[in-house]
Amino acid sequence: MNETHSITLNLQVVEAGAKTTADVGFTTPAGQALHGHGTARRHPDDPEVPQIGDEIAIARALFELAHKLLDNASSDIGDRLHRRVHLPA
Repeated sequence: MNETHSITLNLQVVEAGAKTTADVGFTTPAGQALHGHGTARRHPDDPEVPQIGDEIAIARALFELAHKLLDNASSDIGDRLHRRVHLPA
């Protein structure tokens, strides 16, 4: 079976001084809302390059979301197999 799915991620990035935060989330086809959060802090000696803080914060938010998706998939597989399942990252 071949299928193509489009999933929309909601991403918000906030820069406040030397701190950048990113929040990413979406709702699974089953209706479960999943969310990831990431933070980046600029060292006082580093030059101000907002793009770098954005990239780091977004990457960390996506990384957290990815781990939650793997946990979710592990749980779904475990429910069907009636045993605990671990999917490594």
